[in-house]
Amino acid sequence: MNQNDPLELRAGKLRLALRPDLGGSIAGLWHGEMPVLRSTEPAALAAPRKSGCFPLAPYSNRLGYKRFRWLGREHTTVANFGDDYPHSLHGSAWTQPWRVTQHDADSAELMFTQRSDAHWPFTFDVMQRFELSDDALTVRLHFTNIDARTQPVGLGWHPYFPKRSRSRLHVECSGRWESDPSTHLPTRRVAQNGIDGEVRHLNYDHCFDGWQGAARVRDEALSVSLTSSLPYLVVYTPPDSDYFCVEPVSHVSNAIHMADPAAHGLISLGAAESMDAWMKIEVAAA
Repeated sequence: MNQNDPLELRAGKLRLALRPDLGGSIAGLWHGEMPVLRSTEPAALAAPRKSGCFPLAPYSNRLGYKRFRWLGREHTTVANFGDDYPHSLHGSAWTQPWRVTQHDADSAELMFTQRSDAHWPFTFDVMQRFELSDDALTVRLHFTNIDARTQPVGLGWHPYFPKRSRSRLHVECSGRWESDPSTHLPTRRVAQNGIDGEVRHLNYDHCFDGWQGAARVRDEALSVSLTSSLPYLVVYTPPDSDYFCVEPVSHVSNAIHMADPAAHGLISLGAAESMDAWMKIEVAAA
């Protein structure tokens, strides 16, 4: 098959469309005719930022000012969210084409290899596996450091959910990271006694910790449950958009600039060491 061709998986009422060439992204996930994620027919998808979900590697959210210090050396990254944006976002894997290594009716595997370049100073392999059942999508990441040097690693996903008239979000968590309004970088942790409300009344662009159980999205059409092996959740609810985001991630945003990155979820991977993550989206009619 042509590596630029979209892929489609089907199981029961679920249909999953993938664009390996656009950052290994999910173009759409449907339950019957109803979009579960923000969904576009795969041939019409123009960019990963317009997708239903894309993978986050080797870090999530903002890397402050496109630079960091690691093991005594200074490193830089490049703008990947517009030339005028001061930070780099979501790693490098979502901006590059992935290759298909396996595909059948209800599963697929994609692979991306990062070579040391302006986007990221280390080399790695990351495999993304999709498994579709009658009522759920499970996605897995397997990240391997193929560099001779130890590198900092974070993983996650960036799902976009359609904001419908009665969309409601429920999350059990214990903390929220407040951000500087001018830089959008986290500054301090405050207590957060969960999230439970209609999405149209929420205004978040924050990382949450102490996440327990499933994040639940309910509306007039569907009931969706999101679980993950990852301990943090980024919630983004732009008031004027027709979508919102609930993102399982492995570390606090910009953790690499914090005094103790490991305490905030960033992983240090030596040569040939690996890291795994999974996310499951369960779907039922409302």
